[in-house]
Amino acid sequence: MAASHLLDEREDDGPNGGYHVMVTIEDRRHPQTTPTGRPHPSSVMSSGDQVDDKPDDSKPTRFSRGFRKALRKNQDYIRIPVPRSSRSRLPSEWWKTGIAFIWAAFNLVLTTVMITVVHERVPDKSVSPPLPDKFFDYVPRVEWAFSVTEVNGMILVALWFIQWLFLKHRAIVGRRFFFLQGMLYMYRMVTMYVTTLPVPSMHMHCAPKLYSDSHGKIKRVLQLVSGGGLSITGSHLMCGDFLYSGHTVMLTLTFLFIQEYSPRSLLWRCYHVICWFLSAVGVLFILMAHEHYSLDVVVAYFITSRLFYWYHTMANQQALRGSPHNHLNRIWWSRVFNFLEKNVKTTVPCTFSWPLSLPSVCFKNPCKSYSIVQSARDE
Repeated sequence: MAASHLLDEREDDGPNGGYHVMVTIEDRRHPQTTPTGRPHPSSVMSSGDQVDDKPDDSKPTRFSRGFRKALRKNQDYIRIPVPRSSRSRLPSEWWKTGIAFIWAAFNLVLTTVMITVVHERVPDKSVSPPLPDKFFDYVPRVEWAFSVTEVNGMILVALWFIQWLFLKHRAIVGRRFFFLQGMLYMYRMVTMYVTTLPVPSMHMHCAPKLYSDSHGKIKRVLQLVSGGGLSITGSHLMCGDFLYSGHTVMLTLTFLFIQEYSPRSLLWRCYHVICWFLSAVGVLFILMAHEHYSLDVVVAYFITSRLFYWYHTMANQQALRGSPHNHLNRIWWSRVFNFLEKNVKTTVPCTFSWPLSLPSVCFKNPCKSYSIVQSARDE
């Protein structure tokens, strides 16, 4: 008995998606007959007969058409569903990640410009003393507390950056982080401009005002950007960027991303607790240092956490995207969301991979790459 296998791979556009492989099995246990009832010469041969395997270039005759029709009747078809690869549902699209990064960098630089502008409007301490704050009434100021906040923030940023590098779908996660970061700093830029609060404590020393000195303002912007906006680097000597707290934004945002894109095993839960502790202590020490009003910290946490939850609810629930009853689609940045998440068709799994890997060609042996059809014919 001789058998030949033919593979036909077709893509199904049904609701579940996926590929189907059609396997054709030809049974030659009985000689194939022609429409005239005579056996085909290739099926019954004497020991001395020879078969010419050269292809015939002539036009198909009635005999050949009838033979093909009879051959199809003796074929069995088995349809094997093969699920579609998950990679096609989670495309990287690094160019979108680059656009999100530019968006975040643009808002960070624009925020430093706004801090320089608002600094000129901050009232003097002798004219407008600090506003009453209930937390300051019960907790005295700790001088070194704000340095602990900034150290904790740098640790969380470093941990998140390392974790992000080893994520398999780092392009999708990266553009989500950059987009939310840019949005939060844009909102912060608006709130600090529309309402300028006096300094929260009498210990604060603000840099002198420059008024119409444009060259000096540009120099301050560059100094603030180069120092990362941190007080421990000596780059942040201006006042006015109180509502809301940028340090609270980064402490909260990095922890939320660390928790969202990591496994839920016991070992990772211990890691989550450590990161939560660093974030909570950093936020608490902002208030203990009397560097921000309690209102600044509360508003920063609320806006950061709500924006994170809104975005990921829309991203993870596919049914909400096209639903007319989804009120989250009414937010003004929904079109940007649809642009970034248009081709992401499923929840991003928490899987890890090496940031740099050797090409797969290096591990392939071309001498061992046989298809099923070739192996069946060899038999």
